[in-house]
Amino acid sequence: MSESKLTNNQILALSTKEEKKIAVDKKFPGAVEHVKALLEAIGEDPNREGLKDTPYRVVKSFIELYKGYDESPEDVLSTFFSEESETLTDGMVLCDHITFYSTCEHHMIPFSGVCHIGYLPNDKVVGLSKFIRLVEAFGRRLQIQERLGCNIADAIMDILKPRGAGVVIIAKHLCTSSRGAANHTNHMTTSNMRGEFRTEPETRAEFLKLIELSGTVNLSV
Repeated sequence: MSESKLTNNQILALSTKEEKKIAVDKKFPGAVEHVKALLEAIGEDPNREGLKDTPYRVVKSFIELYKGYDESPEDVLSTFFSEESETLTDGMVLCDHITFYSTCEHHMIPFSGVCHIGYLPNDKVVGLSKFIRLVEAFGRRLQIQERLGCNIADAIMDILKPRGAGVVIIAKHLCTSSRGAANHTNHMTTSNMRGEFRTEPETRAEFLKLIELSGTVNLSV
């Protein structure tokens, strides 16, 4: 298999640094030279000892930081359990406190936090890991928090066809603490409601209450 066809995990698993450099350059052609130019633009010398490998390391980090572009939400949620209506719970399913890391598209500075997902299944339920992977698929791209919640909620509705879904995200944005307003304590909360989560106030209230209650439970052993 040629390096240009290798997956992210296959590139990271290559045995030698030279093999990884070739594969990274084929996956992100020209990116290493662009990083060198950025270093020069801020007044640095990309050839000094401490920075010699920095352009390569920065580009290699793209494999993890932006792996969401190689992830398909349809593939992530393609494996589910289909239950008969009489055996499927009619209650809400909550997957809470999913930690995530993303990059703001405005300044390419990180933001991170937790994502809470709830849904009312029709006949499809998925394992916990699927929602974690779904958050990763959309989070590991250039994003804004508002769109991230929409992406997750819409994918759940489109693929699983539940009666409703809700997504609440709470995140800290380094673009407001490392620059600009330079505020170190603020965070941002967004909510995206679909189906019965939007049309039924009691369903929405239950979802938000379950998130609140889940934060009081200590599951550490």
